[in-house]
Amino acid sequence: MEKLAKITTLICLLSFSTYLHAQVKIGPKVGLNLATMTMKYSGVSFDPSIRPGFNVGVVSEIPLTSSLFLQPGFSYSEKGSKYSISDVDMKMSPTYLELPVNVLYKFDTHPVKLFLLGGPCFAYGIGGRYEVMGEKYDISYGADEEDDMRAFDLGVNLGGGVEIDNFQVSVEYGIGITNLSTVTDDDASMKNRVWGISIAYMFGGK
Repeated sequence: MEKLAKITTLICLLSFSTYLHAQVKIGPKVGLNLATMTMKYSGVSFDPSIRPGFNVGVVSEIPLTSSLFLQPGFSYSEKGSKYSISDVDMKMSPTYLELPVNVLYKFDTHPVKLFLLGGPCFAYGIGGRYEVMGEKYDISYGADEEDDMRAFDLGVNLGGGVEIDNFQVSVEYGIGITNLSTVTDDDASMKNRVWGISIAYMFGGK
């Protein structure tokens, strides 16, 4: 009886693995970022202007039910902002590797599908520059006050889009939760905000 139970379990696992493999989709994703980075120091907030950038990567889609899907991805993303502080022009241009893990809910409105999405996004700063009055400097990441900003960022994505055949067009708003400022006093804070418009082409599935 014990051997039969093990064989039955193995068959179930193999069947589920085969089903999952047949249903999973994966594909490239590319888009435009309209980013801002809020900055505050000593109670004074600096008004950010939009900095355009791009995002590029891959995304996969795993079915949970007929309407609910898990959509993890991996991407390179440009963020930051522009500022004008007391007639001093400044621009922050950090670049990140991101791991978004969204959940999608699809509405089958034939011949297209509409979807809503949301989930956490884990990001890590790998490069970029900041510019002050035309002078450019590499961004240094770390936790010391001598560093420009912290590398790890946790955010939340919210958005929606439309699916037409194998194409997905989405609009997302990313809200950074982590305080990226290395200054620990004077009520200092730096947080990312990004509107993203992306298109993906999904391979696989049925």
